[in-house]
Amino acid sequence: MVDILLGLQWGDEGKGKIVDVLAPEYDVVARFQGGPNAGHTLEFDGFKHVLHQIPSGVFRTDCINVIGNGVVLDPVIFKKEIEGLAKFPIDVRKNLVISKKTAIIIPSHRLLDAAQEQAKGDSKIGSTLKGIGPTYSDKVSRHGLRLGDILSENFKSKYQALVERHKQMLNFLNYEYDLTEAEGIFFEACEFIKGFVISETEYLINKKLTEGKSVLAEGAQGSLLDIDFGSYPFVTSSNTTAAGVCSGLGVAPGKIGEVYGIFKAYCTRVGSGPFPTELMEETGEAMRKEGNEFGSTTGRARRCGWLDIPALKYAVMLNGATQLIMMKVDVLNIFEEIKICTKYQLPDGSVTDEMPFDLTDTKVEPIYITMKGWNKSLKGISDYNDLPQEVKDYILFIEAEVGVPITFVSTGPDRTSTIKR
Repeated sequence: MVDILLGLQWGDEGKGKIVDVLAPEYDVVARFQGGPNAGHTLEFDGFKHVLHQIPSGVFRTDCINVIGNGVVLDPVIFKKEIEGLAKFPIDVRKNLVISKKTAIIIPSHRLLDAAQEQAKGDSKIGSTLKGIGPTYSDKVSRHGLRLGDILSENFKSKYQALVERHKQMLNFLNYEYDLTEAEGIFFEACEFIKGFVISETEYLINKKLTEGKSVLAEGAQGSLLDIDFGSYPFVTSSNTTAAGVCSGLGVAPGKIGEVYGIFKAYCTRVGSGPFPTELMEETGEAMRKEGNEFGSTTGRARRCGWLDIPALKYAVMLNGATQLIMMKVDVLNIFEEIKICTKYQLPDGSVTDEMPFDLTDTKVEPIYITMKGWNKSLKGISDYNDLPQEVKDYILFIEAEVGVPITFVSTGPDRTSTIKR
């Protein structure tokens, strides 16, 4: 079966760490969507490392890592990632396979991303400017390039045709650019990537399933950034929910097993877009500082707020989550009282626990309950029974509200700071 691990909030939930923790139980770890806009941070043995496109099972040498067809891949960033792994005792070429159908990001995609974001003015989405949106746009409009194309003898002419299309758009947007240096680096990276296994990974994954092997699908971003169900238009360009696994890896719905939904004990968001429980004053700043809430991809400060139950329930429903994993509970150590949003009050005065069609134009007021905080360090606690009662009460309340068990609790960034219930 294919088990899935994905984020239930606006991304940055801590997926990288948990994939690394779970990877020993799986034969294959596969990325199924997103691209270098992802930043999955892993900490172990005194090391801290951020992965952007490579699956987080790469540090487990007996695990096959797959970059699936639903991903958009930047060859330049890929090359830098591989070079960054040189300090570790792993041979990435042996345990990494990339789909021929993976869409590739070319230098003019990044220019288009910047030009389009600039043209939006005050209505900016908060793009990571990695070229993700324009690449998915080309894929859907059937103009894009795929990784298998770099193996073709007429790759340069295919590339040039796409660049000419992009130049017309950039000129229309009055955006100044120079592609000369970026193109040289890009083609060098394309040659580099040819040294890896590039294949029809849908066959590989289904063959492994037939052999009884286990597969973990690793999501990027979060469910509330899904192109269909997220806080549109402040969303990413891919399906970040469980449904994206089938199209992003080429597996049938009947082969999906456990769905691990991962969420922080509070909420964060990077970039623009609605955030009902956002804390604009010193409480939010204290949360940001304690949680070191700065984007691993962009470095931008994350907006912080209390846990949002209506949003969490919505994401659990969309994904069919079977188990929940609560991250960064230790960040709440500093609070004597903790709030949880359980419902929204709508502009007409009515109350709901469902997500409105449009949170941007529909200004909701969060309705909170207050719980007693534990106000102490959780460092060194490895057994659930040893957690303060206030932590257990917090966990039990969330489980009762959402209706799905919390099976893992993370009390720190290192892979060892993970409590399995």
